[in-house]
Amino acid sequence: MSAAPEATSSESPITPVPPDGRGESFALAEGMRDSRAAFQRWERDPGAVLIPWFTGAVLIAAGLLVAVWFVSLHVTPDTTRLPLPGVGDPPGLGDLVHILGRNLLVLALHATACVAGFIAGSSMRRVATTKSGFSRALHERAGQVAIAWVGFVTVFSLLTQALGLGMYASTLADQLAIPSWELVLTVLPHALLELTAVFLPLAAWLIASRRDRWDELLAATFVTVALALPMIFLAAAIELEIWPRIVESVSPVVG
Repeated sequence: MSAAPEATSSESPITPVPPDGRGESFALAEGMRDSRAAFQRWERDPGAVLIPWFTGAVLIAAGLLVAVWFVSLHVTPDTTRLPLPGVGDPPGLGDLVHILGRNLLVLALHATACVAGFIAGSSMRRVATTKSGFSRALHERAGQVAIAWVGFVTVFSLLTQALGLGMYASTLADQLAIPSWELVLTVLPHALLELTAVFLPLAAWLIASRRDRWDELLAATFVTVALALPMIFLAAAIELEIWPRIVESVSPVVG
């Protein structure tokens, strides 16, 4: 994974919270301040943050595609025929809605993980400074537990995606009478684009966790989602308009 953008410190700056009982509201205000500061830094040198994010997202997407291919080699194809929008009949609005809904759901999951990382790694630390005794220990441990839980859920999501897509690829390759590796190659134009898009928040999360820059994750959520949305729409258009023509050119049973 590419190195994260240079930070002024190896740890997230945590501003002490005044012990006046308003820790939660102060932490939120400080979180917004951190986000504005992150936007300003990134504006001065956008490449320093965008290149690592996109590199990380591409690597995760490529890893998932390899895992999908591996799973497809070790599962038995289903005999149920899968629908192929755009092959034979022109794609409809329902096909577009289905594709967008699927990808937007995954993007939302990863964006939520990004926000949870901000809350657990930055806001909870600030709130903890306003507490004492058991309450302080609970808030400090809650952040660590939340970060571990987000990591577990993310890994679980990747594993289930690899398994589900691998089974789908096995069945589809058998239906098209082509090897699974060839099927993976045909989907690269849209799959690599859409997977990179949905993994942008996850890449930002991973880079922030390595650099202990949890205070940047709220801003990263907004930026990565804004970048991902047009990529997802473009990938859907490629899947519905271009991929069917590729399938027709490589499959001996379609066309």
